[in-house]
Amino acid sequence: MVEQRPEAPQRTTGNAVGVDIGGTKIAAGVVDHRGEIIAQTRRETPALHPAAIADAVADAVAELETTHAFATVGVAAAGFVDAARRSVVFAPNLAWRDEPLADHLESRVGRPVVVENDANAAAWAEYRFGGGLDEHGNAVDDLVMLTLGTGLGGGIVSGGLLQRGANGAAAELGHVRAVPGGRTCGCGNSGCWEQYVSGNALVRDARDLLRSGDPVGAVLLREVGGDPEAVTGPVVTRLAQAGDPGCARLLADVGRWLGEAVASFVAVLDPEVVVIGGGVSSAGDLLLAPARVSLAENLSGRSHRKPPPLRTARRGNDAGIIGAADLARV
Repeated sequence: MVEQRPEAPQRTTGNAVGVDIGGTKIAAGVVDHRGEIIAQTRRETPALHPAAIADAVADAVAELETTHAFATVGVAAAGFVDAARRSVVFAPNLAWRDEPLADHLESRVGRPVVVENDANAAAWAEYRFGGGLDEHGNAVDDLVMLTLGTGLGGGIVSGGLLQRGANGAAAELGHVRAVPGGRTCGCGNSGCWEQYVSGNALVRDARDLLRSGDPVGAVLLREVGGDPEAVTGPVVTRLAQAGDPGCARLLADVGRWLGEAVASFVAVLDPEVVVIGGGVSSAGDLLLAPARVSLAENLSGRSHRKPPPLRTARRGNDAGIIGAADLARV
């Protein structure tokens, strides 16, 4: 018997609003059925006050309502979202603890609200409108997305369905433990992939390089005025793109860890495509070329299978808005 995959849910057409709530800013936009943002606005995030966050979101939605019609609102939130897509159970950088965010927003905006984890929303945007599309513009059935920002986020689409898990906390790929007894992670464990594949990992390794006195870090050390604490990820990437071998090595090291991480996730999920997003992905092949080599070297059963392609995310910083809006249509 041929196994039948569940059908993807039908989604409505027309405009929806997507809201991406981060630690410092709230970005909101009206998104059409093609995944294009046709109007956008921003607010600062009052991170310590849940009611004020809801008020700021409602204010942004009200502004968009003055010029565009829409039926639903989707919210991408940086935190654990419950399986019902109504509450934020926990957010590391915002004052949300078992916060019934959808209820609070619906009373303010007068429309149905769906809440989704921000990495899940970004993965959905790439699946529907970005790196998950083949050369004919059709979405693949199975996709994994990794977002390399400050930390390491993840999203999984399997059989055309976003995988949330029993409690809504699936795809926390950055907190899969990779190195027994490794570096302490902010989640409370040690050796998580996030400690080796992220913007924080890149900056930590760069600072360690400068403190070591290794001459390969000379250009970077001059760039930051001799202060290792002044190193940032964008500075490392910019110098690497300009040809500095020390910064290129730092990105290659993160890339090799990335390839190992992807090989582990491929062994479990067998995706057709792996999409790499987040700020660190702006390094392009300085990151992805060593990642592809490492993936090929560490892939289980590699003599009998091809590694999935690693693609750079196409929707960039707008992915949270686009994905949240599209998920609100389902």
